[in-house]
Amino acid sequence: MYAVIMAGGRGTRFWPLSREKKPKHLLNITDEKTIIRKTVERIRPLIPETNIFVITGANHCEEVKDQCSNIPEENIIAEPVGRNTAPCIGLAAVKIKKMDPHAVMVVLPADHLITNEDLFLTTLTTAGEVAQKGNYLITIGIKPTGPETGYGYIEEGEPVSSMGGNDIYKVKSFREKPDITQAKEFVKDGNFFWNSGTFIWTVSTILDAIKNLLPDLYEGLLTIESSIDTENEEDVLRRVYENIKPVSIDYGVMEKADGALLVKGTFGWSDIGSWDALYDVLSKDEKGNSLRGPVIAIDSSNSLIYSPHKLVTLVGVENLIVVETEDSLLICNRGCSQDVKKVVDRLEEKEMKEYL
Repeated sequence: MYAVIMAGGRGTRFWPLSREKKPKHLLNITDEKTIIRKTVERIRPLIPETNIFVITGANHCEEVKDQCSNIPEENIIAEPVGRNTAPCIGLAAVKIKKMDPHAVMVVLPADHLITNEDLFLTTLTTAGEVAQKGNYLITIGIKPTGPETGYGYIEEGEPVSSMGGNDIYKVKSFREKPDITQAKEFVKDGNFFWNSGTFIWTVSTILDAIKNLLPDLYEGLLTIESSIDTENEEDVLRRVYENIKPVSIDYGVMEKADGALLVKGTFGWSDIGSWDALYDVLSKDEKGNSLRGPVIAIDSSNSLIYSPHKLVTLVGVENLIVVETEDSLLICNRGCSQDVKKVVDRLEEKEMKEYL
């Protein structure tokens, strides 16, 4: 079994802490370790370091190498430019195929939080065994704890088998991130699960799916594959990536493919995709406050304050998110942090690049 950790993206909903120069997976938000280091350590009991690959942007490659120093340097793959998840996964697949054409491939985001790591690894093991039995594209779905507009959803279809205590289901449909009304309907329905962004398949299965559904991308991957371990590999990768159209694995493959299966994840999961999501997983005091840094809270409740360097004082407030960095201050109501991305959009419009 091989692991592919996707360490791209900007984490715009995590501004002002997450920036272009230091995206979310390179931050130590929940404890002293960076999120990507925790992701690598989580998967190591199941998959040896020689079989763990990390794909990241060229501008973050050195920092990722520092955080993943136990992984062979050649397993840190730098994308010349970001092209979303389908090219990223395809690139990893042709790299792994060169080592093991029959490999089972686990695809993981670099920036998620798992509570029960043993159960997580057991779930991956079960999914890997299923993947070896046929041309299946397996995704892990998380039972919603409430209506969430920041996640895509997977609709459960009919059960097809059971293995290792886990029922395996056909995927009836994939749904894009909903508005709040539709999210409430999904939760009420009971057959919808959050899309965790974790996938399991064999290398041959995912490359065949890309060949059938994204033929232009597949042709580019074949060109890259022919250059692997040659002196031209870096130049070929750059040239091919310049012409690849960005597309997500969900939209480009999973939503259109036959053989998509769902395994339910009950191991405690969060993508820590927003300040609200972080508040949900952090410890809190008796008044529901999660305080990081020198903070004094008087008659205040149910708030997240992240201020590692400056004193922040609260008096008579509730349901706030306050995040302080060296050059910026974010204040928003809890429940609104999905809209922090709009701040980043506005900064881009105003060309205030020093804050991005």
